[in-house]
Amino acid sequence: MTCKAAVIVFPGSNCDRDCVRSFEAVTGLKANLVWHKETSLPNYDFIILPGGFSYGDYLRCGAIARFSPVLSEVKRLADRGRYILGICNGFQILTEARLLPGALLRNHGLKYLCRDVYLRVETSQSPFTSSYKNGQIIRLPISHGEGSYSLNPRELNTLNDQDRVVFRYASAGGTVGETSSPNGSQESIAGIINRERNVLGLMPHPERLAEADLGGLDGRPLFESVLAALGGQA
Repeated sequence: MTCKAAVIVFPGSNCDRDCVRSFEAVTGLKANLVWHKETSLPNYDFIILPGGFSYGDYLRCGAIARFSPVLSEVKRLADRGRYILGICNGFQILTEARLLPGALLRNHGLKYLCRDVYLRVETSQSPFTSSYKNGQIIRLPISHGEGSYSLNPRELNTLNDQDRVVFRYASAGGTVGETSSPNGSQESIAGIINRERNVLGLMPHPERLAEADLGGLDGRPLFESVLAALGGQA
């Protein structure tokens, strides 16, 4: 199987190599680190915007990274149907670049959060979640200060109507409610997908729980799903 995957590196990225390791460990495919000043991403099938603090989070998280030269290529490939995954800061960049709707605001309580959370898989109908089951409860780490997802009511209704909320924060028993979101996200939203279903952004870190040696495997099906979407087998 021939497939090209890229992990974009911005000044301040700190999860780029984690993403490379987990993707390669799960899929057996090669992932390349690509500096944000690149202006061409020839023939890449899958692109990850990793977590971290691009440009030191100046102005707003992801607000400067959206102007990096590589983003025009990311947009071009997204328009061509290639798979784009934004994790944590990557999700913030995708919203700033308007590849995904909404915004990530300061956590309620104004505290940085770094701990494991439970998520409910809201849809398996995407190239990123086909290896999960609808309603499945998984555990993944979060590590962010600006993770409160916010969206106007009209667009929020659109997300729900189009089955584009992919993950919601939940209790260990799977309950989603006012207290299930650690950061104050609207409707406990932890991850969303675009209308074409090829661009996913989420705040939790699947790459940090994709191998048994890391303490869990709940992030592994995400990469297995991408592999299947690319025509391979896990």
